Amino acid sequence: MIKEKILIADDDPDIRKVLQIYLTKDGYHVVEAENGDTAMAILEREKPDLLILDVMMPGMDGFEVCRIARQKSDIPIIFLSAKEDDIDKIVGLSIGGDDFVTKPFSPSVLVAKVKAHLRRNHLLGKSQIDRQKKQMISYPGLLIDQERYSVKVDNEDIHLSVKEYKILNLLAANPNRVYTPEEIFQQVWDEDSFGDYRTVMVHISNLRKKIEADPANPVYIMTVRGIGYRFISSESL
Repeated sequence: MIKEKILIADDDPDIRKVLQIYLTKDGYHVVEAENGDTAMAILEREKPDLLILDVMMPGMDGFEVCRIARQKSDIPIIFLSAKEDDIDKIVGLSIGGDDFVTKPFSPSVLVAKVKAHLRRNHLLGKSQIDRQKKQMISYPGLLIDQERYSVKVDNEDIHLSVKEYKILNLLAANPNRVYTPEEIFQQVWDEDSFGDYRTVMVHISNLRKKIEADPANPVYIMTVRGIGYRFISSESL
């Protein structure tokens, strides 16, 4: 199992040592920085999973480190401060900090906060990945990105009109379901066709020319004679 990496940035070696002992005991890999400049270098090089950041450090202070770090990473950041001033807490949280702990503190409580933030970050990351997967429709040689409204065929970008994209997305998102021209027209044009099925036929024909290697012998959008059209499932390709 890969250990999660924690960066402790604090100019007090005693605090770094205590936290290193507690976090290592709980199975984390710990790296240390005695000032903000060193912390930034380690952030670039080590890519830690969480940052424990002292506010007052020589040179670059904790707030500046957080501002720069937030431009490049969304890892949890826990501030440490010897001041109980609410202004510091407000500033720290407003610039991207996730938590604020006032010194002196209980190492056990801080470790519990580390665990909670890492767990939440993991769940958020998993949720984002799941959401991204749902926004992608993938078949052999064909990728539809629903978030960006883009289509790739054999990893090449394909330009589709709005209506062509909507037809493709409708069919590909519901593989093997047969759609009549009327159903396609209603869902894509958002109105009744009044029997004007030729519009759908022309768009299907143009779509095939763009995504099929051989439009006369399609492998994606099939015609169900006398009924309509259906998209072939990945298992059938």
